Amino acid sequence: MAPVPPPPPSPALRLAVRSAVAAAHFTTTTLLSRRALTVNSTQKVTLGVIAAYTVAIALLWNLPYIRWSLWPFKMLVIAFHEFGHALACVLTGGKVKSISLDPREGGVTHMQGGKTAVTLPSGYLGSSLVGALLIFCGFNIVASKVASIVVGVCFLLTLWWGRRDWLTIGTILAAVGLLVGCWFIAKAEALRYVILFIGVMSSLYSVWDICDDLILRKVNSSDASVFAKRYGGSSQCWGVIWSIVSLVFMVAGIISGIAAFPQTLEEQRADSGKFIPTMF
Repeated sequence: MAPVPPPPPSPALRLAVRSAVAAAHFTTTTLLSRRALTVNSTQKVTLGVIAAYTVAIALLWNLPYIRWSLWPFKMLVIAFHEFGHALACVLTGGKVKSISLDPREGGVTHMQGGKTAVTLPSGYLGSSLVGALLIFCGFNIVASKVASIVVGVCFLLTLWWGRRDWLTIGTILAAVGLLVGCWFIAKAEALRYVILFIGVMSSLYSVWDICDDLILRKVNSSDASVFAKRYGGSSQCWGVIWSIVSLVFMVAGIISGIAAFPQTLEEQRADSGKFIPTMF
C-alpha cells in the first residue's frame, strides 16, 4: 500500500513559522549590532603596545649580541612550554619526574605514562594558549593582577617539578619577583604591560620555535617529529598546523580582550584600587 502523504501545513502554522523566523532574524541582527566591536582610546594604546612588542621582539630576535636581551624572557616561555607538557601528562594519568631548563634556550620534561597524543603538542600549543590568555588579560589592570597570580602559581609548580639546578631556580624566582615588584609600580599599572609582553613573547615564540626547528633547521628530535613518527604525517606538516593554531590563539586573545574590557584607563585604575590595593 502506498504511503499516505502528510497533510499540508495550515495557513496559521505557516504564518507562525514565518513570524518566528522573522523574530529570530531581527533579534540576532539587533544583538550582533549591539555587540559590534568598538575600540576606544585605551584599547588603541594597548593594540599599539602589542604591535610595538611584536616589532621589537622580531628585531631583537635576529640582531647579533642584542638578541641576548630577550634571553630571560625566552627562558620564561620555555618554562611555559615545559609546564604545558607536565600539566598534560598529569591530566592524562601520567607522572612528571622532573623538569629542567637548559642555558642554550632548551628544556626537557621527563614523564612517565600519560597520553602522548596530548602531551607532545601540549608544549607548543600550551605555551601559545597561555600567551593568548595573557594578551587577553593585558587589556585590563585587574585581569593582569589575576593573571600574575595564576602565572606565579604555575611557575612555582614548575619549580616543584624542576630539577634543583641553578638556572631553573633562578629563572623562575626572578620571574615571580618581577611580577610581585610590578604590583607596586603605579598601582600595578606596570603589571599590565609586563603581562602583555610575556603574552606576546609566548605567542610569537611558539610560532618561531616551530619554524626554526622544523623549516629552517629541521631538527629531528622536536615534539613534532616524534608526533609524526607515532601518528603519521610529516613533522613539517604538524609544525605548520600547530603554528596556525598558535596564531589563531593570539588573534582570539586580542579580539576577546577588546570585547571583554571596554573600560577606560581611569576606570581601570579605579577598579584596581578596589582589588588587592597597593600603596604605590
